[in-house]
Amino acid sequence: MAVRFKSSLFTALLSSSSLNYFLSASRKPSFRFFHLRFSSLSRTLPLFPRRHVHTLKVLAMAERSMKTASRSHKYTNRLAAEHSPYLLQHAHNPVDWYTWGEEAFSEARKRDVPIFLSIGYSTCHWCHVMEVESFENEGVAKLLNDWFVSIKVDREERPDVDKVYMTYVQALYGGGGWPLSVFLSPDLKPLMGGTYFPPDDKYGRPGFKTVLRKVKDAWENKRDVLVKSGAFAIEQLSEALSATASSNKLADGIPQLALHLCAEQLAGNYDPEYGGFGSAPKFPRPVEIQLMLYHYKKLEESGKSGEANEVLKMVAFSLQCMARGGIHDHIGGGFHRYSVDECWHAKGWCSVAVPHFEKMLYDQGQLANAYLDVFSITKDVFYSYVSRDILDYLRRDMIGPEGEIFSAEDADSAESEDAARKKEGAFYIWTSKEVEDVIGEHASLFKDHYYIKPSGNCDLSRMSDPHNEFKGKNVLIERNCASAMASKLGMPVEKYLDILGTCRRKLFDVRLNRPRPHLDDKVIVSWNGLAISSFARASKILKSEAEGTKFRFPVVGCDPKEYMEVAEKAASFIRKWLYDEQTRRLRRSFRKGPSKAPGFLDDYAFLISGLLDIYEFGGDTNWLVWAIELQDTQDELFLDKEGGGYFNTPGEDPSVLLRVKEDHDGAEPSGNSVSVINLVRLTSVVAGSWFERYRRNAEHLLAVFETRLKDMAMAVPLMCCGADMLSVPSRKQVVLVGHKSSVEFEDMLAAAHAQYDPNRTVIHIDPTETEQMEFWEAMNSNIALMAKNNFAPDKVVALVCQNFTCSSPVTDSTALKALLCLKPSSA
Repeated sequence: MAVRFKSSLFTALLSSSSLNYFLSASRKPSFRFFHLRFSSLSRTLPLFPRRHVHTLKVLAMAERSMKTASRSHKYTNRLAAEHSPYLLQHAHNPVDWYTWGEEAFSEARKRDVPIFLSIGYSTCHWCHVMEVESFENEGVAKLLNDWFVSIKVDREERPDVDKVYMTYVQALYGGGGWPLSVFLSPDLKPLMGGTYFPPDDKYGRPGFKTVLRKVKDAWENKRDVLVKSGAFAIEQLSEALSATASSNKLADGIPQLALHLCAEQLAGNYDPEYGGFGSAPKFPRPVEIQLMLYHYKKLEESGKSGEANEVLKMVAFSLQCMARGGIHDHIGGGFHRYSVDECWHAKGWCSVAVPHFEKMLYDQGQLANAYLDVFSITKDVFYSYVSRDILDYLRRDMIGPEGEIFSAEDADSAESEDAARKKEGAFYIWTSKEVEDVIGEHASLFKDHYYIKPSGNCDLSRMSDPHNEFKGKNVLIERNCASAMASKLGMPVEKYLDILGTCRRKLFDVRLNRPRPHLDDKVIVSWNGLAISSFARASKILKSEAEGTKFRFPVVGCDPKEYMEVAEKAASFIRKWLYDEQTRRLRRSFRKGPSKAPGFLDDYAFLISGLLDIYEFGGDTNWLVWAIELQDTQDELFLDKEGGGYFNTPGEDPSVLLRVKEDHDGAEPSGNSVSVINLVRLTSVVAGSWFERYRRNAEHLLAVFETRLKDMAMAVPLMCCGADMLSVPSRKQVVLVGHKSSVEFEDMLAAAHAQYDPNRTVIHIDPTETEQMEFWEAMNSNIALMAKNNFAPDKVVALVCQNFTCSSPVTDSTALKALLCLKPSSA
């Protein structure tokens, strides 16, 4: 969750009489959740104790007729006119669904009935389960239609609406997830809520039908109590989530303290056996990797090489384990959402059918950057290979005709075209015989390498498959490194790797004939921003791969510059379809047209970050100009000019009851954390009033979250990095002057990015380009003057500047690399 609620707030909300009414009515809490350390890391399920879920029921829950599309529908509701894949999934429910908006609110007021709000997303397994069990059930639908106005929301299209009611549920019950089920008054105040409800009572717990009856009864007989409690909850949450700063900047020493504390806490949670920072279930949380790498660099620069290497080992080993585990799709590339066991083995807690096989765009973008960073430090092609694996998966399966990057692929799919139901992970898992039949002569080698067994391999952990629902099935995992396995067979490692690549390709070709998981082809600006960043960075960082590096399927092995083309096409799509040149505002998402929802803080912050990376890694100055325009709009729409920090919404929609200042860096980083780093990067580019304004906003933002940085640093790892970046006396600037179309320029740009250094800004300028010079003369005349004084028609000149001093010009990429490798004191 984005916030941790003060105990007084939690107590106040728990004491609300509406909640007590429901609890006393059922004699025990109706909605009890397992509490995760960081509950926002879960995009998925209600965290019920496993013993409460019946195995056979789970197998039946996801049943769907695969012939539905070919027959006429008995029911069609308003959602049929929507573009969201999630809303369209519910377009033929017997429930009379409304979308979020005045039509629904007005109907609730007119009928004087509560609102039932259901929030989910199209690749959410438990959302599918609740639909099949309840929303496709005519009896349940009649209760909803008679007693409520039912609203369906795609939380990826409307994260602002989701944030309000998820915050409410998490504040009351300590956990949450999707589907989110909340009952509201006609004026949108929450009355009570939970996540997934089974249709009928069992295990002493109320089913969804019982819940509906209780809410109806409470609305008719306890309305005053309910409404007052809902209003009180919103007041308390609003006060807690709109913190303001008591000063305009952080107290001295806090950035360094927060960075050290966060690194120390993460190291304390490090798993030396299986990697990662925590126990099962293990979510990829790339912000943890970012923090630890940043800490590594600071230690190295301060001469603490031994400590730095220990930190690097933790990160490198964690990324190795993830790449070798089942969470990684070895056949098609990319990573699944999370692992339910400590081994990073992407198999199911099948007793609760964890929808971990889904692939989310925000994971791919962040993880690609993590592997790129470790490659830039170690120059080990293992990490560059995995980053390419992710990016090539996106290029092949997740990019639309105009370069737009899609959102997600589902966890569930059918085992065959005529299958009666979808199953979790069906697209990705294999029997031993299937592998033998497809691969042939090398089957034994391949099965040994990927731990494929006749009985199935979901037995690495007691949590992997506790109810034997994946019996006989295998998820590809690497338990031993290729060199050891090749040595065991007396085979050259290159030949061994060639065989594995050939085998993977054969399985990939066979897998193409399986029914694919549902693709959510919605284009979300913020997630595209994360992916744009990784593609742009890869275009130069991967130029450090050793000459002659060999790539094997599913990696394509393209020229790294092709990745920049992907980044620029994705950014161009957003500019064309989701940006209004007149108002300079973004829309949130696109599918068959722009969504109605405006862009939110994350959309601006993540896209700005991606645009800065496009520019720094070789893109045209126009990308930098757009980033600055977007930053100005972000400041206009979201900045709390008096209290500091950014709200998550523009505050222009009266139906959204809370404006939250998000800080928690979870599966996705927070908009405020990314914004701090964006502002720091911009201060290294611009001068004068722009510099002062960006720095002032960054300082004020951090002051809002001072307590968080001091007391709960591990919840905000990226913000810890941002705070330290801002405290650095002077960022390193690498200024390249020359013709951008030349090979020498590409080589110099690759050299400028060859070493990992988060406190470095790369500026490149061609003095013969009039528009570029006009931009720099307006935004930073020092850069313009530097370009004029150092331009040579037949060379690319590089200068490294820090602490108001620049190095002597160098014109050779090797010399630039050497210069950038110097310790700060030597430089």
